[in-house]
Amino acid sequence: MTDPMPRPKTRNQLEKRKVILEAALEIFSENGLRGATLEMIATQAGLSKQNLIYYVPTKEALYVELLEGQLDAWLQPLRDIDAAGDPQTEILTYVRRKLTLSETMPRESRLFATEMLQNAPRLSPVLSGRLRALVDEKAAILAGWARDGRIAPLDPHHLIFAIWSMTQHYADFDVQISAVLGPDRAPRRHREAEAFVTAAILRIIDPAPLAHDGGAA
Repeated sequence: MTDPMPRPKTRNQLEKRKVILEAALEIFSENGLRGATLEMIATQAGLSKQNLIYYVPTKEALYVELLEGQLDAWLQPLRDIDAAGDPQTEILTYVRRKLTLSETMPRESRLFATEMLQNAPRLSPVLSGRLRALVDEKAAILAGWARDGRIAPLDPHHLIFAIWSMTQHYADFDVQISAVLGPDRAPRRHREAEAFVTAAILRIIDPAPLAHDGGAA
């Protein structure tokens, strides 16, 4: 006899879980996994601890769910890179979407960065599994564009890493950037960052300078 299929969650349950995840993100981003407690998360969510445990039994389970959900959100722009599209358009769209995520999801980015600095004890299987498979898939597209002379002949994996570092920096080091730029530039900071990063990536992937250098030699 097979197990019955799980009942679909009600709207109230889905909304309650959303509130819990938001509260957990706030607590984890401020205190880390070790410093957070279920009591703190329950208070932030406006629930009793027992009510919280009904939805999630441990803080570790909630932490991993948050990390995996965040990873999925950040990887969607990478998934959307289309081999049939124009290389410059596809890459620069990816860069812009990553910068937007850094602006709109800074807590998530910092939480993920903390997990990486701790050697990713809870995400290692995901990183070496589906993350690696996705990056390899998109790196193959970039390599194909490079072979066709449509972008510069760069290592595609390191190009992806460069985009990650140039975009997520604006979330992970937001305090430092805000201190250096000052409050006057805060309203236009995202616009300036997008203009600079997209121009820099465009120069990196442009095959023309390499062709010119070769001709001069």
